This record gives sequence, structure tokens and C-alpha cells, in this order.
Amino acid sequence: MALFYEAVKGARPVKANRLLHPVKKPKPIPRQLLKDERQALADSLSDHYYPAEELESGEELLYLRDGQSPLVLSKLRRGHWVVQANIDLHGLIADEARMYVSEFIADCKKRNIRCVRIVHGKGLGSKNREPVLKHKLRSWLMQKDEVIAYAQAKANDGGSGAVIVLLKA
Repeated sequence: MALFYEAVKGARPVKANRLLHPVKKPKPIPRQLLKDERQALADSLSDHYYPAEELESGEELLYLRDGQSPLVLSKLRRGHWVVQANIDLHGLIADEARMYVSEFIADCKKRNIRCVRIVHGKGLGSKNREPVLKHKLRSWLMQKDEVIAYAQAKANDGGSGAVIVLLKA
């Protein structure tokens, strides 16, 4: 102890004229806004939407938004655009799939992704071995303003179990 006092015997206390920087509080998380946005996404897609403009030919999914050139759909079917992102809906129930698709499209819009593939499956594992999500996906995509067109994927991209979607730039 004596050695310590010897070392600090000429020391003077520091004056308290310091500038204190206030700690910035983090911005609050808008939980209700996030909840509302999630609910709006869920509500934006209905299972009971059947427009007259759909271009289905048999079991093949085809759609072209009003005002678009038929050349757009032709190019999409031929694989003119590169698929930049994809999701797989296998194993999801309809409500989960609807939310997943809605969030996926919103995310693609934010990231400026133009062409996507959505694998919905052929329905071989569902009741009556019929594709449930395929038909629901058709109406969900038509309700999304971001969707310009969609077409059934080529055989090497999933065939009748997937759809290629062209989104607005």
C-alpha cells in the first residue's frame, strides 16, 4: 500500500468538466407495422379468384397480363429470360404456400429480380393425387400486380410441376 501512495502522491483529481455524449437509443421495432404488412400480404391473395383472361390450354398454366404483347409469353415459354430465383412449395399446406409465394414475390421486387421459378409439384402426394397448389398458385399469381406473365416450366425445369414467372422490372 505504501508503494502505491508513493507512486500517486503528487496526483490531483481530474476536474469533472467532461463532455458526456448521450447514448443514442435504438429505433423501436415497429412490431404492429410488421404484423400488419404480413397480414396484408396474406390477405392480398385469395383462393377464390378466377379471371376470365386466363389462357390455359388443357393442363398447361399460361397467363399474360392485359396490355402485354403475346410475344412476351412466347419468349417466356421458350426460356428467353434466365431464372434468377426459385422456391419450392413441396410439403406446404395452402395457407403456408400462399404466404411463402407472397413474401417471395415481394422480396424479388425489392431485389429487382425479373424471372423466377415456382415449383408447386404435380400433386402425386396429395389427396386424390391431384395438384392442389398448382390451381391455387394460378389464381394467386394473377392477383399479384408484379406478375406480367407466367408459363409452365420446360421439362428440365420441372415441367408440369413448376411455373416460370416474369415480374415487372
